[in-house]
Amino acid sequence: MSQLAELLRREEGLRLTVYDDATGKPLAPGMTLVGHPTIGIGRCLDRKGLSMAEASLLLENDITEIRAQLAKALPWIGSLSAARQTVLEAMAFQLGLAGLLKFRNTLAAIERGDYAAAAEGMLASLWARQTPARARRMAEMMRAG
Repeated sequence: MSQLAELLRREEGLRLTVYDDATGKPLAPGMTLVGHPTIGIGRCLDRKGLSMAEASLLLENDITEIRAQLAKALPWIGSLSAARQTVLEAMAFQLGLAGLLKFRNTLAAIERGDYAAAAEGMLASLWARQTPARARRMAEMMRAG
């Protein structure tokens, strides 16, 4: 297996972002795909995709990364209930840390313990207009704790 893995690494190369295997160019929104969307060491996403175990591993890695980012950016997050921490983690997962940090008034309300105001701030956002059902669920979790 290791001999094959070395051969494939050499022949396919390693790419950590999705690219068009026919052109070698990274995929970007609106780009016309010539070949197959590929990642890693020749993983053709439209032919094979990911297994459940691979998807779960990626999710666990993403969660670990998000939690570390939030602990650094919002040191007070550890004082929140598990449900409220989960709301902020889920928002950071969806929006990215930079997107979550744009909720300045909402985050300030959370930090001072005004969860009703935080929930209202969440619901008054562009994010809530784009994903209304999700935003309502997250706002209720924030409110209820």
